[in-house]
Amino acid sequence: MSLSQPNMVLISGNSHPDLSQKIAARLNERLGNCSIYHTSNRETLVDIGDSVRGRNVYIIQTGRTKDVNNNIMELLIMSYACITSSANSIVAVIPYLPYSKQSKMRKRGCIVAKLLAKMMCKAGLTQVITVDLHQKEVQGFFDIPVDNLRASPFLLQYIQESIPDYRNAVIVARDPGSAKKATSYAERLRLGIAVLHGEQKTDESEEIDGRYSPPCVSSNFKAMDVGLDIMPPLAAKEKPPITVVGDVGGRIAIMVDDMIDDVHSFVAAAEVLRDRGAYKIYVLATHGLLSSDAPRLIEDSPIDEVVVTNTVPHEIQKMQCHKIKTIDISVLLAEAIRRIHNKESMSYLFRNVTLED
Repeated sequence: MSLSQPNMVLISGNSHPDLSQKIAARLNERLGNCSIYHTSNRETLVDIGDSVRGRNVYIIQTGRTKDVNNNIMELLIMSYACITSSANSIVAVIPYLPYSKQSKMRKRGCIVAKLLAKMMCKAGLTQVITVDLHQKEVQGFFDIPVDNLRASPFLLQYIQESIPDYRNAVIVARDPGSAKKATSYAERLRLGIAVLHGEQKTDESEEIDGRYSPPCVSSNFKAMDVGLDIMPPLAAKEKPPITVVGDVGGRIAIMVDDMIDDVHSFVAAAEVLRDRGAYKIYVLATHGLLSSDAPRLIEDSPIDEVVVTNTVPHEIQKMQCHKIKTIDISVLLAEAIRRIHNKESMSYLFRNVTLED
């Protein structure tokens, strides 16, 4: 595919230069001259060397694991620099949108994904391209169009072409919450499904705050005045040990998810699957964050292979663990950019895509 049009500028942040180069090569375009560096007090400075006046700018920046906050600031400053330099439009290509996990209210916290969306809109972005949002409702936090692309065709292709005897496999949902995604994969591959249920990791400790305090009883106020003494008690949840709903004995177990970050739950699930007779265990995910000591845990686990896309860089993790494999999805992002730039329909990229994918 080729663009080579004068009204397009493709620039990259520091988060994933390898992916940016691959996208530019597929578009037959060069990356624009953009320098991003930090001062001695860690402030971010952006210097765009090419003229963007009246041109369509595409900023490629993902949420790298270790420098996620720097990546966000780089993106915001690049966008604001372009809009104040009279760019016609600014499209952010964010393969992994950071803070997408924080899309629900928790205790006295806040919905950080919405805050980030507002910041991006204020910085001048006119559109966002991303891949496999952790929660689909994050799209609604933006006041601009958001194209949430899917990496599932690439993962399905890997299963069919790179897993020997995949017809003897079963798609495994690591928890009931990912059963819909597992079902979607199973239906496309004409395979069975298994679901793991039970305790996989220790729950976060509950805060001691006013919600857990007993009702106030004094001479001026009594609990029975508002009927607190007759409210039915709500029992706390207690998850049983991990159990497998479905048959994995003598089968290849393929766990699917949208991201793999803290791998403790995946390792625990793999141990149960191995005990239940699965002779090979694969983990497929779109975003391979693999933070902390994830490579070591994977290397020592019953997991045979972890397959992720290159939405975030993980070269260091691959050097620490030979089980990690990477799928290149630059062609998907490049085609999305080409279609937006040429004002073509994006529906081709979403053919046969459902909310469960």
